[in-house]
Amino acid sequence: MPPLVRQSVVVALCVIVAAACALGVWNSWQIARADYLFHLDTEESVRAAIRVMPDGWNYYMRLAQLDRVHARDLLATSLELNRYDAQAYIELGLRYEAEGNFAKAESSLLTAFEVDHTYLPRWTLANYYLRQDNLPTFWAWARSAASIPAEDVGSLFELCWRVSPDPEKIAAAILNGQPDLLRQYLRFLLAKDQETAAAHFAPRLMAAGDQESDRSLLVSVVDRLVDADDAVEAVKLWHLLMQQHWVVADTTTPNNAQFAREPLPVRFDWALPEYAGLHSWPGSSGLESEFTGRQPEDCTIADQTVALSPGDYLLAYDYRTTGIPPGTGLEWQIVDVKSNTALASSPNLSSNTQEHSELAFSVPSPISLFHLRLRYQRSLGTPRIAGTLVVLSTQIQARAQ
Repeated sequence: MPPLVRQSVVVALCVIVAAACALGVWNSWQIARADYLFHLDTEESVRAAIRVMPDGWNYYMRLAQLDRVHARDLLATSLELNRYDAQAYIELGLRYEAEGNFAKAESSLLTAFEVDHTYLPRWTLANYYLRQDNLPTFWAWARSAASIPAEDVGSLFELCWRVSPDPEKIAAAILNGQPDLLRQYLRFLLAKDQETAAAHFAPRLMAAGDQESDRSLLVSVVDRLVDADDAVEAVKLWHLLMQQHWVVADTTTPNNAQFAREPLPVRFDWALPEYAGLHSWPGSSGLESEFTGRQPEDCTIADQTVALSPGDYLLAYDYRTTGIPPGTGLEWQIVDVKSNTALASSPNLSSNTQEHSELAFSVPSPISLFHLRLRYQRSLGTPRIAGTLVVLSTQIQARAQ
């Protein structure tokens, strides 16, 4: 190739490359400008973005939400540019429904499902058929939505609850054994104050779920049952958790009677409140509590909820104290959960040597929940105690007749 021709070819190639680069820079600038205008998120800025990038289907989608008057036409344009956009079909369907064109509304929503089989189109169709009072089709789409994993299906449970606030019916209609759905259903029931129903479905989660990740939820069901004063269901679920080895606990009353383990975060184990001037810790020697004299005049040292059937009982406890005089207000109490009144109180604890003491009390019918509470309430005329208390063990046993 002659040198002149070769030089002309090189120059031409350079021009082409330069033009391509310039075009790429121009297109990149246009895309960046359109994106900037779009994210200003005003009706005028989105229109300006469309003028810059007229094939941006998502721009028409957003403009339809800002310009309700022309929403239907804007959604149609968006779908011309991207016929696989389920959200646009949903928006269009809802627009038709608002206008009273139910045939086109249903068609658009069904098309949304055809192009996208995920949770949102299914939930939207369930919602639509509920508004149309078509309950058989509603339940069919509710089941369909429940079959798809979703991070939050609380809104689906809410829809079902509006149709039938019956936990069993909802469960029969849409629960499918998926652990995540069971978890969400238990949380939904607790939010609806349906503790007994939550306890009924808790064993299903134990069978299908994961011990480490689901233990706290099931323990919270136990606590909610205690708060609702449902002793029978609370004890039943608690014992099931023990039997299935989901919790490390004792069948004695109280649980963890020798304070040998760190308490579990549940009402059926010890709560050890902390105060300025009072510190308590469990260990191999029992429960040790140190009073500096700056603790509150009335405070709980240890507390555990216990369930007791009607009958006569003995509370037996072993302890010793250092520097705590008699009659200064340190005692065990059996407190009714419902009324928060003391059923029985022990003599004040004070002994420089290990002491074994017993407190007799009776529980009326029916099975009830009580606080087994170690409490300090400063006695009138005495200074606040300063010293230590060690509780080696405590146990509630039926009293021999």
